[in-house]
Amino acid sequence: MSIWQRTPDLAALNATLKGNIGELLDIRFDDFGDDWLSASMVVDTRTHQPYGILHGGASVVLAETLGSTASYLCIDSSRYYCVGLEVNANHLRSLRDGRVSAVARPVHLGRTTHVWDLRLCGEDGKASCISRLTMAIVALGERTPD
Repeated sequence: MSIWQRTPDLAALNATLKGNIGELLDIRFDDFGDDWLSASMVVDTRTHQPYGILHGGASVVLAETLGSTASYLCIDSSRYYCVGLEVNANHLRSLRDGRVSAVARPVHLGRTTHVWDLRLCGEDGKASCISRLTMAIVALGERTPD
């Protein structure tokens, strides 16, 4: 059974990345299934830290972009919106080039919060980062959490 309120449209999702950090870091939504969404990001000088490896903050940008988009696809956007509440990341191994891919899977899809597990891997399929993202689900017209 699918978790999506709206079936992901990869072309439309990729269009949302134009003119913002998603375009700058060459993030792309790649695929989806009934309970997962995937995206990838370039690993090059745009996403490197000073020592020539993937910056942990760039990994978090990919994780939060992917997870927040997944949450948006799970809500009735005519009644709610979602905002990031907490994100963490454990960096497991370094990457120097290519693309890093991420898969988001829900841990919890509640009425007021969503929690996502995000696994990032290099082109060799080995894990480079594990992240967890908590999203607040807010009714339209309500204030976001302080």
